[in-house]
Amino acid sequence: MLKKVVFLDRDGVINQDSPDYIKSWAEFKFLPGSIAALKKLTVGGFTAIIITNQSAINRRMISKATLDDIHVRMKDAVVAGGGLIKDIFFCPHRPDEGCLCRKPKPGMILAAQKKHRIELDSAYMIGDSAKDIECAHRAGCGHSILVKTGNGTRAERTLAEKKNYPGHVAADLLAAVNWITARS
Repeated sequence: MLKKVVFLDRDGVINQDSPDYIKSWAEFKFLPGSIAALKKLTVGGFTAIIITNQSAINRRMISKATLDDIHVRMKDAVVAGGGLIKDIFFCPHRPDEGCLCRKPKPGMILAAQKKHRIELDSAYMIGDSAKDIECAHRAGCGHSILVKTGNGTRAERTLAEKKNYPGHVAADLLAAVNWITARS
């Protein structure tokens, strides 16, 4: 049973987000400190798993093969920086498709739990949107962390209006990881 698991959203947490979607490796830009954060998780014995909505696929803006290429390159860059991403779960569906995997629904986290035998009550979810925090709560993750990169500042207001607060708010991924590792 995996106990030290950190789920991470991708766009706005690990890399710069774009309202036009990330459609190629050329558009993928790591946020400052994100590779160092993933290394710190790995060195600290944590398992990092990406949980990301990627509706650009079903919007016909990007192919699955291109998304796979972006993910292979991202994982390679993280390995080169001393970290490791164990797995990536993505939802290709548009919001109107009503799937069970698109955040804020917990389908991707539950699929990861089943595949990797994860103890969710000790797991962390780091995201920059209200959907990420809601997903963590619905899935039963023990800890939710909102980062202020990406859409985090707007999400913080949305979550406060809904009285659905994250367990912690951090400036960015590295600050979130520093908080996690200080607790373990």
